[in-house]
Amino acid sequence: GALLALSKPPGLPVLGRPGELSLAALLPALRRRLGLPVELHVVKAPARECSGLVLLSGCHRATEQLQRFFTAARRRGQYPTTYCALTVGVPAEAEGEIRAGLCWQQQGDTATVVLVPAPGRRSLARKEVKSTLTRYRVLGTAGGCALLQLQPRTAFPEQLPVHLTLLLCPALGDHKHSSRVGRVLGVPFLLPPEAAPTRTQVLDEELLRRLGLSPQQLRRLPLHLHLQRLELP
Repeated sequence: GALLALSKPPGLPVLGRPGELSLAALLPALRRRLGLPVELHVVKAPARECSGLVLLSGCHRATEQLQRFFTAARRRGQYPTTYCALTVGVPAEAEGEIRAGLCWQQQGDTATVVLVPAPGRRSLARKEVKSTLTRYRVLGTAGGCALLQLQPRTAFPEQLPVHLTLLLCPALGDHKHSSRVGRVLGVPFLLPPEAAPTRTQVLDEELLRRLGLSPQQLRRLPLHLHLQRLELP
């Protein structure tokens, strides 16, 4: 009775700028349409670029209990959140863990999330760098692409897209981080952030043909990263 689950399309922010369409701006209309007696608020939702499960609540006590549960579960080494991703490229190993230090770095007018190869204890203690962990498993492959199950143990902005680039398999539709994966004679390698400015993802002609897209339509291809499952207490 206190909870409501929706499926969010990619590109819809949870909290938008003034005048921008957002999930929060739609909640009053949703409440009226469903005839609910209480205001709705967001318990859990994927980032703007991602699609998938949104958990809403009409009870502040239930919201607090669930948010404490998600935090405590991660600390216990559990994975209450499961994503699916379609990737360009197939990981070398069928399953494993991605561990990386991540931090925000200013590049010109924008801030971006970058890898810190060997974070020191001091930077971790000062929370300048976050130690992050994602478990992954390959569910299927076809045409040089893979369907992956992703279970983040930590929560950091853009963690999953960045972790996929570290696997050298960026998510389909990742126009922010995929440029960091370069290729020489078909072999992928990781580029430093300063050598890989943000640009529309580059796909080969065969994959474009299978997707039914022209190169001009590619910039509108959404990020194929989907919050598939939330485990509740």
